Amino acid sequence: MAASLWLTCGGKGAARLLLGGRAALGAVASFPARGGWRSLHGTRELLGTPAIKVLMPALSPTMEEGNIVKWLKKEGETVNAGDALCEIETDKAVVTMESSDDGILAKILVEEGSKNVRLGSLIGLLVEEGQDWKQVEIPADGTDPSSLAPPAPALTSTPAGPSVSAPPKLEHQPGKLQVRLSPAARNILETHGLDPSNITPSGPRGVFTKEDALKLLQEKQKGKPSELKPVVSPAPPQPTAVPSASQPTAVTSAYPRPAVPPVSTPGQPAALGTFTEIPASNIRRVIAKRLTESKTTIPHAYAAADCDIDAILKLRKELAKDDVKVSVNDFIIKATAVTLKQMPDVNVSWDGEVCRQLQSIDISIAVATDRGLITPIIKDVAAKGIKEIAASAKALAKKARDGKLLPEEYQGGSF
Repeated sequence: MAASLWLTCGGKGAARLLLGGRAALGAVASFPARGGWRSLHGTRELLGTPAIKVLMPALSPTMEEGNIVKWLKKEGETVNAGDALCEIETDKAVVTMESSDDGILAKILVEEGSKNVRLGSLIGLLVEEGQDWKQVEIPADGTDPSSLAPPAPALTSTPAGPSVSAPPKLEHQPGKLQVRLSPAARNILETHGLDPSNITPSGPRGVFTKEDALKLLQEKQKGKPSELKPVVSPAPPQPTAVPSASQPTAVTSAYPRPAVPPVSTPGQPAALGTFTEIPASNIRRVIAKRLTESKTTIPHAYAAADCDIDAILKLRKELAKDDVKVSVNDFIIKATAVTLKQMPDVNVSWDGEVCRQLQSIDISIAVATDRGLITPIIKDVAAKGIKEIAASAKALAKKARDGKLLPEEYQGGSF
């Protein structure tokens, strides 16, 4: 690494030089030269202590980003290879990240609680033992905002551009009722400048029909205005101004088309502030993604059968006398393994190109946790007895609820 040096002359002016080698740092040298003495002084602070980068690792095959749950080391603490550095929430569980280098934790760049940190992002810096960790040199990408997932766009009350799916804003006309018109009735009303609010619609669901328009036209020609009647509308209850007899109603030549649906009225969307957004963890987002993929990409078939489990319940009681606690689900896991051994064509996986028939029967069991559903794996179930299966299931379920599962304990199940 280059050392930053200053060249000071006896006359005016100063020049900056770069010399190779770490030994020159902090060194001062003087030598005679024409016009006066010249001194060289190394400055460690100008370049800083070289750093060892700590990057966000891939802790599962499907992991694309992670959350920093907790840092287990503080800045200035000594770190040995294999020491736990921090806890990271992956798309499966909370996993402890171990250091791969020796040194001192000099700088934490991504704090606890940071969400959606992408793989390969710089999260911390180490320095070699004996180096000044407070003067660690932070790389240019140490504060790169691209290492974090972009924040969700804020909701605005005014859209940036015209929306295709958004309905047009209706212009409210005081003193005028919104009436649903048939096409023929609309043509008559617009041609003769008639006001449909002067007569009660006779059509189904309050539709103003052609007959209503003709009746209104005949009354206009006779010079006998109809009695004003309120129009019954199935629209949602809204404060509507009803025209009175003392208020003259304006007659227009072009009656605006109302935006009321012809048959039914859809429910109104919930107003802003009437719902609560619950942040989704990485695990819940992956659960939603996997369930959607499973439902849309895998053909589903369903079968139901009645089973007599009296013998299983009797055996459970006998085992309980010897302080062996097993569940009905443990027997189902064992029965599944025996069946898969008899029917190996079912114990397969698809990798997009070929069908792989698996030799080991590794069964995933579902465990509900506070962070969502996770499926730890009981390995080689066919070779285990019912007591060993029960013990494995309990141990894996506890680790899943505590967030202590290792990647190999929830990856690679065959059924």
